[in-house]
Amino acid sequence: NLLPTLTAQENILLPLAIAGRKPDKAWYDTVIDTVGLRDRLSHRPNQLSGGQQQRVALARALVNNPQVLLLDEPLGALDLKLRKQMQLELKRIQNDMGITFIHVTHDQEEAMTMADVIAVMNRGRIEQLGPPDELYERPRTSFVARFLGASNLLAGTVEDSTGVRLASGAVVRVADGLPTPGTRVAVGIRPEKLRLDAEGGVNRLSGTVAELSYVGVATQYIVDTTDGSLTVYVQNTEPGAHPVQPGAQVALSFGPDSAFVVEHTEEDEPT
Repeated sequence: NLLPTLTAQENILLPLAIAGRKPDKAWYDTVIDTVGLRDRLSHRPNQLSGGQQQRVALARALVNNPQVLLLDEPLGALDLKLRKQMQLELKRIQNDMGITFIHVTHDQEEAMTMADVIAVMNRGRIEQLGPPDELYERPRTSFVARFLGASNLLAGTVEDSTGVRLASGAVVRVADGLPTPGTRVAVGIRPEKLRLDAEGGVNRLSGTVAELSYVGVATQYIVDTTDGSLTVYVQNTEPGAHPVQPGAQVALSFGPDSAFVVEHTEEDEPT
């Protein structure tokens, strides 16, 4: 929301002008150099690229030297390439300025890329708060597991201290501490943690490949099992490798450390 009749510099200094304050020259120079606008200050918004306009808006907020900067969906209007670029730019700027950024986004990848700490919210309450790797590897609820990346959730009942019996009768072993035997839970496995063979994992599930999609860095498989349809990502590390075709019988495997356990919900029932 830059004023089109003002230059980039005038837009940046507008909050100070409204407040009747003069800019701190040293801090102003730091802001301008950090956002990389030194050679664009005399340009009006229509003479700037989308990324440069975002930098002007950011500098306009930073020039006040706030203790906390709130960014509400700041990259939503940008195209994919520019959004990726600005994610890295914002993270660099935050590190250079040393100001806390509270960044609101519905883009899970954006949150994972930029944040030191993520708060996943559901219906106005925080479901889980922590660093990105903790929320991804060890989500505490099925909502968090589904919200941050793809998750396979298998409904089951706690068998003992390390085992969960699935609807099919198979018992899978997990490393997480489990609640009282008989408790309904869901075992979660991220798609990249599943293998399309029966090697290298204590836990094994049989199924049939229903479909596959080539997504560049990986091939995505949908495998139908008696415990539900599971998504599997296989990294495309070897050019020309022949993917497993739909209809093929496969044995999925994963280790106890690759699984997490969350409270069971109706959404976790096999489909």
